[in-house]
Amino acid sequence: MVQVGLLLSDSPRSVTPAQQFADVRRIVEAAQRNGFSHIAIGQHFLYGDLRWLQPVPLLARLAADVDPHVRLVTQIMIAPLYHPVMLAEEIATLDIVTEGRLIFGAGLGYRPEEFDYLGIPFKERAGRFDESLQLMKKLWTQEKVNHHGKYWQLDNVQPHIFPVQQPHPPIWIGAHAEAGVRRCGRYGDAYACPPETPKAEAARRYTIVRDEFRARGKEFGPQPLRRNTLIADSREEAMLEYARVAQGRYLTYAARGLDVMNADELRDEFEKVVSGHAVVGTPDEVVAQLTDLVTTLPVDPLLVRPQWPTMDCDETIAAINRFGKDVLPAINAIPARSDIPEQEVNQ
Repeated sequence: MVQVGLLLSDSPRSVTPAQQFADVRRIVEAAQRNGFSHIAIGQHFLYGDLRWLQPVPLLARLAADVDPHVRLVTQIMIAPLYHPVMLAEEIATLDIVTEGRLIFGAGLGYRPEEFDYLGIPFKERAGRFDESLQLMKKLWTQEKVNHHGKYWQLDNVQPHIFPVQQPHPPIWIGAHAEAGVRRCGRYGDAYACPPETPKAEAARRYTIVRDEFRARGKEFGPQPLRRNTLIADSREEAMLEYARVAQGRYLTYAARGLDVMNADELRDEFEKVVSGHAVVGTPDEVVAQLTDLVTTLPVDPLLVRPQWPTMDCDETIAAINRFGKDVLPAINAIPARSDIPEQEVNQ
């Protein structure tokens, strides 16, 4: 069956950190009650008028709240901002604390200012990311580690924290650019396809990952896919509500360096811009759109985002409850596929 996970959102700073944490716990409880199988949270630093609670301590705490079958996902951590020894030990510890339920999602990062804040050259992020992935795998799997790379050197060191999962937690790599997709194929276990990716482009990217997996003798299987969703009583009402809660956030992404969409078009033609990727409509329409995705692409889990910073906790829980009642059972009933239909790639 295709599993469905929840993407947690950032919150405005007008919500206190304590209230944000309390809201997250209520939202996670609602998600679990409605059958969501994964809880995922992203990451940013010094984010101004919005706040991300940092994923490692938050997921460690949430591990005590969720049932043993629920997976906890860092979706995504900005790996090039870390020394790989520190990140490897943090992730190994988190895998221990979550009792082997962790999925380590990582990405390149796109905000130059975050790199400036932490003294990491933005232009080095790709090389640092690649080397980090190589070194972290050594630190998770070897009793003695020697590493002589461009950015880090270790001589005969002895790792002292190993993850529960062997050889290590699954590595999901998120990326918008093709170079990042190929990075996933070389170093990752799954490609976490961004929510802004149209279906045909997602198929093409999965093909790149499949071919890179084959080159290193790794089996290709179902991949995580992210989608933004909103359900209402009519398509028109759903799109109006989606614009109300999400348009400002899209504009924030564009203003802060995520250049996958044009800011002017987001302001003037929002519905047209998002129609290729946002899953918006009545329950039947949302089920149909998601069913089309998961029956024609190798998707598992499907990660949905029903929450935006403009929504309060009660609104978010109402959206989760509606999704859980009207949509999730239909998606769970679909067997996950592992292949990529050629007609999807060639569209």
